[in-house]
Amino acid sequence: MSRLLAIDIGEKRIGVALSDETLTLARPLLTVTRGSKAKDFQKLKSISDQYQIDKIICGLPKTLRNEIGPQAQRVQRYAAELSASIGLSIEFWDERFSSVEAQERLAQSSRKKRVKGEIDSAAAAIILQEYLDSKKAMTR
Repeated sequence: MSRLLAIDIGEKRIGVALSDETLTLARPLLTVTRGSKAKDFQKLKSISDQYQIDKIICGLPKTLRNEIGPQAQRVQRYAAELSASIGLSIEFWDERFSSVEAQERLAQSSRKKRVKGEIDSAAAAIILQEYLDSKKAMTR
């Protein structure tokens, strides 16, 4: 069975989420604290191998005008290097409101104390869930 991995690339951390084997549900997996690209790529390759990932969905932080700004360009360059390094294809998904939605969802949960980086993996899960839902809608 195949799974998808989603990543939400930030300046300091990379949120990582995982789909189930039926490609129906996404869940936050972990947050990678960014180091060198080599270390980041090694960690993401290890996760991809462990969960038998076929493709990575990468959040693309477009501007509110739906344009590719400087941050989105950085994410695209990073993702291209990641793809070449670990040998997996990467598909981009508009992530404009995923972090805000993740913060709202976490604020509504019962836990008061937040682990640093929890929003990053939750945002990755939202990106992946939106992607999965869009693919299901296209097959109906």
